[in-house]
Amino acid sequence: MAGNGTNNGNIAHELNYVTTNRFYVEIDSAIAASFTECSGFNVQIQKKILHEGGVNDQQRVYLGYAEFSDVTLKRGVTDHPGFWNWINEVFDEKSATSRRNVNILVFNQAGETMMSWTLIGAVPIAWKTPTLQADGNAAALEELTLAYEGLKVGKNKGGGNPTTRLTSGFFQSQ
Repeated sequence: MAGNGTNNGNIAHELNYVTTNRFYVEIDSAIAASFTECSGFNVQIQKKILHEGGVNDQQRVYLGYAEFSDVTLKRGVTDHPGFWNWINEVFDEKSATSRRNVNILVFNQAGETMMSWTLIGAVPIAWKTPTLQADGNAAALEELTLAYEGLKVGKNKGGGNPTTRLTSGFFQSQ
């Protein structure tokens, strides 16, 4: 039946649903690691409310700047020192060259990119190793917390290693 949103008896949008377990993280335009968790996405736009005299049933809302929450990535401990090397760049250089554009890509059940969040000018601000316990049996997870200067949302990939800041405030990819 045409026009009812079905395809061979299946609802056409079934392959477009997004689950929280189908995502990749790219740093420097390459899949960085297999992450088990990505949390902390949040943007808060500051507001100021003004009341006009004689207008008792309304208020005026003026918007200010945006604040971005830190994002935490978790993955199983590996012998690859990528996170630690990135943090060492921050310790040693304390410059914009240690910043990266980080893409978090979410896929639908058909394997198509459904959403991409690009953290603009991300820099590591915390790295945490797992608690080591002689009697424990949980997987060892390391955490990397990123602060970032801006957020770009879309379906297309962004990323790259930012080397110069454009007049728009975004970092240019190499």
